[in-house]
Amino acid sequence: MDDDTASNTRGVAPDPQQLDALWMPFTANRQFKAAPRLLVGAKDMHYRSHDGRLILDGIAGLWCVNAGHGREEITRAMEQQLREMDYAPPFQMGHPVQFEAARLLAAVAPDDLTKVFLVNSGSEAVDTALKIALAYHRARGDGTRTLLVGRERGYHGVGFGGISVGGIPANRKVFHGNLLPNVAHLPHTHDLAHQAFSRGQPAWGAHLADALEHLVQQHDASNIAAVIVEPLAGSTGVLVPPRGYLERLRSICTRHGILLIFDEVITGFGRLGTPFAAQYFNVLPDIITSAKAVNNAAAPMGAVFVREGIHETVTGGAPEGSIELFHGYTYSGHPLCSAATVAAQQLYARDGLLTRVRREGLDAYWENALHDLRDAPHVKDIRNLGLIGAVELLSRPGQPARRAYDVFVKCFELGVLVRQTGDTIALSPPLILERGHVDQIVDTLRQALRSVP
Repeated sequence: MDDDTASNTRGVAPDPQQLDALWMPFTANRQFKAAPRLLVGAKDMHYRSHDGRLILDGIAGLWCVNAGHGREEITRAMEQQLREMDYAPPFQMGHPVQFEAARLLAAVAPDDLTKVFLVNSGSEAVDTALKIALAYHRARGDGTRTLLVGRERGYHGVGFGGISVGGIPANRKVFHGNLLPNVAHLPHTHDLAHQAFSRGQPAWGAHLADALEHLVQQHDASNIAAVIVEPLAGSTGVLVPPRGYLERLRSICTRHGILLIFDEVITGFGRLGTPFAAQYFNVLPDIITSAKAVNNAAAPMGAVFVREGIHETVTGGAPEGSIELFHGYTYSGHPLCSAATVAAQQLYARDGLLTRVRREGLDAYWENALHDLRDAPHVKDIRNLGLIGAVELLSRPGQPARRAYDVFVKCFELGVLVRQTGDTIALSPPLILERGHVDQIVDTLRQALRSVP
């Protein structure tokens, strides 16, 4: 990183009054503002803090900066686009860059999921996917299919649709009375009695998919529109699917005419060593939601991938010249975001980043390094898949999540950024990392675990 990146802020303590106006998302605001952690620069594998320290990024920003920070190719593309055109209306109009972005995205999609609807976030991608599922059934004369099925401990963003099908209690409880009414949930797949310290996919748990058959018996398939799951649940603590679970879920959905939606906002674009988790597990969903790494997080962007038959049913069922799907956003396919997406996808292809994790054996090295922490203090479980990892910690009595938070803070003090979610430390570094970075992440985490009571 260039030493001048943060030269004007290095060593300067933030003024608490300058922090007061912002209501921060998913943050204990009073706690943070009493002892803020500010990032002022970023390059490749590292951030720079306001006091001038290099911080190794162990979570790719927030599961999203897959090609590392400050990629010049993306910066130049965005600068050029802003000079040429800052904005174009997306309704009944278009611009070339959004079509090129969609073309490049479709090129890495599984099988025939080659119709791309551009959005601005993972939350919007999920709401879009749910609407498309409902519109599809209605267009084919099956309008009774309106029930949406999510899963316990699932995270699908923060729109009312996403938290309705999501299953994290803290995200739902305040808004419970206003969630979508026609929703059911599958049980989650996590059980430490059978799965603790599994390497990769747990051997136990495929049968949990059969809960969908019970929902079919309860509601009848003719009323169920779609099932949405994360192939690997990230924000709830990295829950890796049991072997055979996704395959069985796909089979049940196919048998009953239910659409299967994979939320790949985290697993999309190389995180498992394949472009999408659908390719890693060799399970083809009907719709995929994505965001985060779609353009290396350089600008807000998401994409919904839809199978061609679904697209043709919705568009072909509308009268000629009419709008087929009454849905979209002011910033859908925004020129700046589209330019960043084109540049990022070209970079991913040029450097082989979407397959590097498996091709170069980084996943195996990552797995072995993480599981070496099994004997570290407070460790309850370790989970991994691809370049994703989780170290679940024992809770302090009466203080859930507090120990993991203290470990997160200690790691930051020691120069590594990790993510704390509940009692779990989650890890997902940029795909450009080397083995030495893996060693630093794991050694720092071990040191933090030893120092935190």
